Amino acid sequence: QVQLVESGGGLVQPGGSLRLSCAASGRLFSGNVMGWYRQAPGKQRELVASITMGGNTNYADSVKGRFTISRDNAKNTVSLQMNSLKPEDTAVYYCNVYQGAYYWGQGTQVTVSS
Repeated sequence: QVQLVESGGGLVQPGGSLRLSCAASGRLFSGNVMGWYRQAPGKQRELVASITMGGNTNYADSVKGRFTISRDNAKNTVSLQMNSLKPEDTAVYYCNVYQGAYYWGQGTQVTVSS
């Protein structure tokens, strides 16, 4: 089992920045992929960004150039630096680990509004 705890969500004005963090505990295997997903009201959950243990990253087109994902393998943490935030980035953001099965955090609300 893997437990994930997110932090860092909140309310920010358009153009602002937020940093999300996630700490993983439990049984983590080598080769896992960590990532962030988001779900806006009335929409399906979508991948925002993911990162392998080797540092290979993948981003949704809508966040490329604005968001940066990083991880610390020694601490089992993953972070998402979000810059130039837009109202359409408003969603609940979920931390995720994939290692043969998906594990999810409880989610953290990000609201971009003036």
